[in-house]
Amino acid sequence: MRDTLLFPHALSAATLAAAAALVAPAWASPTPDALVRQISVDVINAVKADKAIQAGDIGRISALVDSKVMPSVNFEVATRSAVGPQWRSATAEQRTKLQAEFKLLLLRLYAGALTQLKDQTVEITKMLPVQGSGQVVVQTEVRGQGEPIKLDYRLDKNSDAWKIIDVNVGGIWLVQNYRSQFAGELSKGGIDGLIDSLAERNKAAAK
Repeated sequence: MRDTLLFPHALSAATLAAAAALVAPAWASPTPDALVRQISVDVINAVKADKAIQAGDIGRISALVDSKVMPSVNFEVATRSAVGPQWRSATAEQRTKLQAEFKLLLLRLYAGALTQLKDQTVEITKMLPVQGSGQVVVQTEVRGQGEPIKLDYRLDKNSDAWKIIDVNVGGIWLVQNYRSQFAGELSKGGIDGLIDSLAERNKAAAK
């Protein structure tokens, strides 16, 4: 499994924006484009004001993601999609472990992006319905130095609130991309094998 498949040159700003466009006020249920816009501003401003995050402090990044990102992500749906059909046979304990390791994997992905944040802004360019579903895709551009980076956010409505379930960076849907990577581990060692592989990968990244 290789994170290089996710285009590192785009991740510095693009993955940040993926983390950024994910939070909604507890008292409101904003439209998908408003949700993406508000969170992009909130998280980018938070990162610019926090030198520890800019330096890659995983604890500070984790706190930022937990407070600004996770409340507006349907993370169970994202993990289930990344794991694929074998999710149905996983026990409750295995599902909890998968979500924890997948979250840490994404946190470290965000960490690399956050350390490179400078003067980027995020602009909403379009919102499109996903045919045959109640989902929508919000298209954005991360603008700064160089060419704009295109990002798409797929959202689904959970109860009365929109939740992000996948992000397209440079033409690749991140959750779908991990699904193809995870398939190899699942074919070799099943659910426990994937959990062990993710845990080892996260431990190696922490060194």
